[in-house]
Amino acid sequence: MSLRKKVQEERKMEATITSCWQDLCTRCPQWKDAAAPFAAAVRLLAESVAAGGKILLCGNGGSAADAEHIAGELMKSFLLPRPLPESFCRRARDMFPQQAAELSRLQGGIAAIPLVSGVALPTAFANDVDGQLGFAQQVYALARPGDVVWGMSTSGNSYNVNQALRVARLLSCRTLGLTGRDGGEMASLLDVELRAPASATPQIQELHLPMYHALCACLEAVIFGGQDPA
Repeated sequence: MSLRKKVQEERKMEATITSCWQDLCTRCPQWKDAAAPFAAAVRLLAESVAAGGKILLCGNGGSAADAEHIAGELMKSFLLPRPLPESFCRRARDMFPQQAAELSRLQGGIAAIPLVSGVALPTAFANDVDGQLGFAQQVYALARPGDVVWGMSTSGNSYNVNQALRVARLLSCRTLGLTGRDGGEMASLLDVELRAPASATPQIQELHLPMYHALCACLEAVIFGGQDPA
């Protein structure tokens, strides 16, 4: 990529981040002091996705539901159309002409895996080894250098989530977290922390949702905004 092109892409990303940030603060002014970590989180996620990385999500209780929610926003179109590459559509027409039209309805996706899903693996690992290492085991098996492990904990002290973040560090992954209160132990394990300005668990969770929606929208705009199928 030429220097001029790189500068243009950087300016476009900055404008996208600023726009998404301003929208978040209009809707949820409690986050007004988190401009820097918001921008850092978008960049961290975008760099990983651009390099072919994936996002691994974990949390407990309400944060487990949030992990599923985030994956749902990333794996398919959220706010923008995500056209398929013409090369994929052409290959579908060549190989499966009868199903090509249906296959062309797929959407561009951002690889995101909620580690909270499933029953067999976590229960087997809890029974055979240690339930507190369930997320960590999945990170160890699935993560590659450059992937992002995104943890959520209202206290910052969810032991199983923090163990997953430790394994992420050992595997040279990037770490992102949604926390609250004082950030807890998780704060020291994160490349980027987004700490909700609240102390009570329900209020922290209420603030996490608009933040991760804004992150998903911003990442989608960076990756797919103005994209021409190729």
